[in-house]
Amino acid sequence: MSTAQKPQTPAVMSTVDVDRSDLAYRHWLKEAVRKVQADANRSADTHLLRFPLPEQWGIDLYLKDESTHPTGSLKHRLARSLFLYGLCNGWIRPGAPVIEASSGSTAVSEAYFAKLIGVPFIAVMPRTTSAEKCRLIEFHGGQCHFVDDPRAMYEEAAALAARTGGHYMDQFTYAERATDWRGNNNIAESIYQQLKLERYPEPAWIVATAGTGGTSATIARYVHYMQHDTRICVPDPENSCFFDGWVNGDPGCTSDCGSRIEGIGRPRMEPSFVPGAIDRMMKVPDAASVAAVRALESAIGRKAGGSTGTGLWSALKIIAEMVAAGEKGSVVTLICDPGDRYLDKYYSDAWLAEQGLDIAPYSAAIESFLATGVWPA
Repeated sequence: MSTAQKPQTPAVMSTVDVDRSDLAYRHWLKEAVRKVQADANRSADTHLLRFPLPEQWGIDLYLKDESTHPTGSLKHRLARSLFLYGLCNGWIRPGAPVIEASSGSTAVSEAYFAKLIGVPFIAVMPRTTSAEKCRLIEFHGGQCHFVDDPRAMYEEAAALAARTGGHYMDQFTYAERATDWRGNNNIAESIYQQLKLERYPEPAWIVATAGTGGTSATIARYVHYMQHDTRICVPDPENSCFFDGWVNGDPGCTSDCGSRIEGIGRPRMEPSFVPGAIDRMMKVPDAASVAAVRALESAIGRKAGGSTGTGLWSALKIIAEMVAAGEKGSVVTLICDPGDRYLDKYYSDAWLAEQGLDIAPYSAAIESFLATGVWPA
């Protein structure tokens, strides 16, 4: 065999070993994850309250009271999941700020967790966000960074993270994937556990409003995974594109202005909104949301935010359909956050007049339905 034909002995490859571990960082990371998980361990589950309905209807309406979390809203669960997701992915680092685009409640909860693990927090929010939410963000050590156009929040948050070397949490993308929808004490599993001893332990409907869409995705996925017959309804306020996008199957659907019902409704179809998982949507007038939240205070003595009213209005309409059809069962909706954050909005007649909202016809409709069992035409 000639030299040219001789098999070549493979060169011995040198070992390439790049170790990027930093013992100080790994210690910080373990402590940060422990602190966030300890918060969940300390927090008792939220209450499931009953809304009074006539006994003869054979229907029970429950409200999952998420306002009792340490930061006062449903978004406490989301913020905890997002922080664990960001920490375990290596995105949140010591000393680097966490940035979020938020209409308020998520930012309050994320400010809490940022302070818990010792990192700065900046919330990029519409200038119209309630003063009380801004106060709470600052109370937990966060900063408020305002934009005039709610549609500019996303780009401004990403740009701010790039300028500061921080992490843009991006709740609208990661809400549906940061939460374990199969269980692990998520909100859906909690609802079913709390209904175990009720006369209708498997609800006919669960009504969940959408801001990121993460809560409705978690609940719907859990229902399908556990093979329950429960159906999921997502109510949408005015100035939000979710309803139109869902009806028309248009993921590019947008809206020209922001929602007056803080925490829900979006000007674009958010990545965390999973339209294929839900059964029904309703478009709810903002005046109806406010009327419902005031009816809630009359019924159980609790003030709640406008998003709670959007869900309650839809739940009552579903119950009216059940009564008309002679159906029995239970319906669950959510108390998303407390009303003391909105005393200058949904509980202010001056604000309603300024917004051109007349809640009287909707209040009368609720009162008539609860008295007669018939939804007014």
